[in-house]
Amino acid sequence: MSVFVSALRNARETIEIYWVLARIMVPITILAECLSRIGVIEAIAPAFAPLMGFVGLPPELALAWLSGMLVGIWGAVPLVFTLVPASSLSVADITILSALLLFAHGLPIEQKIIQKAGPSMILTTLLRIAGGLLYAFLLHHLFTATGWLSSPIEPVWTPMNATSDWVGFFIGLLETMVVMLFTLLFLSWGLEILKVTGILKLMMSLLAPFLRLSGIKGEAQHFTAVGLFLGISYGAGLLIREARSGSISPRQIFISCVFMGFAHSIVEDTLIFIALGADVGGILIGRLVFAVIASAGIAALLGTIREEAFFTWAFHAPQPKETLRESPPTSQS
Repeated sequence: MSVFVSALRNARETIEIYWVLARIMVPITILAECLSRIGVIEAIAPAFAPLMGFVGLPPELALAWLSGMLVGIWGAVPLVFTLVPASSLSVADITILSALLLFAHGLPIEQKIIQKAGPSMILTTLLRIAGGLLYAFLLHHLFTATGWLSSPIEPVWTPMNATSDWVGFFIGLLETMVVMLFTLLFLSWGLEILKVTGILKLMMSLLAPFLRLSGIKGEAQHFTAVGLFLGISYGAGLLIREARSGSISPRQIFISCVFMGFAHSIVEDTLIFIALGADVGGILIGRLVFAVIASAGIAALLGTIREEAFFTWAFHAPQPKETLRESPPTSQS
């Protein structure tokens, strides 16, 4: 009976999250379609050509990237195939775009949570965006040099596609919203099963050696692992309490939040982009390797910075009486 009650509670919370996301997604998707149909997207695309060209992507996809950074993954997903037809994208293309979105999405919400733990919101936001661009750039040159993943994508799920009329567009939007609801329910229940069975705890313990390589030590490893699997809302949310108590050093909190910015919610977010046709090696394995190496480099750099400079530019001690409104533990986080 308790399992049934827990499942119902989980479903109710997921539906509440879904409703919040839907109120953001639907207007943005309709607005993007309007802009596309009247030629605005085509007109502004050249302005993004240099940046998108830096990572080897069509300039039209810049809108999906910007939407993802501001709204979240679910704000970007419905736009991808409406901006560029699936038939003209390769596995390499969707893998690179997925990498950009996985590094930096839902920044206003997630970075506010990180800021509450102490790290500078501006600095950690810039690190996430720059890290995503650098990783996407490396993927682009790897794929170009080797021809790897140059085949056309074969998505398991096509959220939205280009249509010739508004009726087709709204039918596609409705289908996308229905699939999104069931996807969120599946992912939330799946994560709950991993937690109840102890598999998630085992995965976290196996991760400890890699976190040490990243410069993350002691108790900060546990909170970083939580963020890696369950999202910034959980990982950084727990760090807020520890930051106020002073049990973890500010530098460890900072590097933990940096690592979580590069890699978090790796189960549910990764599955979403695999369904769109992205390569798991590029968006999961390679991203984790990059997160470890980049975080280790940043940790080494922190060791050379004086305390005064660190607390001026990188970290601001949280106020004990501050309160945090928790962000929902979804792919937004």
